[in-house]
Amino acid sequence: MNKKIIIAIDGYSSSGKSTLGKAISEKLKYKYIDSGALYRSVTLFAIRKKIFDSDLWDIKNFIPLLKDMNLKFQWNKKYNKTDIFLNKENIQDKIRSEKVATKVSFIAQIPEIREKLTSIQRNIGKNKGIVIEGRDVGNYVFPKSELKIFIKGSVEIRSYRRYKDLKKRGEKVSYEEVRKNIVHRDMMDISRNISPLKKSRDSIEIDNTYLSIEEQLNIIFQLINKIKK
Repeated sequence: MNKKIIIAIDGYSSSGKSTLGKAISEKLKYKYIDSGALYRSVTLFAIRKKIFDSDLWDIKNFIPLLKDMNLKFQWNKKYNKTDIFLNKENIQDKIRSEKVATKVSFIAQIPEIREKLTSIQRNIGKNKGIVIEGRDVGNYVFPKSELKIFIKGSVEIRSYRRYKDLKKRGEKVSYEEVRKNIVHRDMMDISRNISPLKKSRDSIEIDNTYLSIEEQLNIIFQLINKIKK
């Protein structure tokens, strides 16, 4: 059981990947990596540089600014989580706003950014013993990971989960706004040319629309135990 593996969790927006990934990493004492947080970090950087203030979203104008972006993933042993630093500022809480969420799909389409962030993720996972979740981690970032999970759920359930989370954070949003954004993000993730969201052939699909986190963990640890034997 000491054999370290890579567990890759892909899936749709607000499908509960983070909750699941954190729970698995805590039980296994593995590092947890939220790849989406990296893209959110770049999005926050773009917002601060006022890239989206114009109606004309121009990728060419943004790429040169990346040289001023220093992004680091730092493992926080005390709280068993990863902290993300943008130019030495811990932005872990700042990247969870709905403002960032509505723009992240634009950033995720840029090849230069995907290449840079993929390199960061692979470097973190080179010694295995990680749980990583995102949109393309099983297909592209870690195609040889020992266990690949693909999470999905109904749009209504995912929207409600996201809505509750945002309200808990004190954001003023409506359920319909959240639902509209999730449907839009699904479309963008599925249709992008570079590393689109899709289930790989060797992924185990879990529809968690009616599953509790305990039921999902039970399924996944049965799979992990089979791999580690």
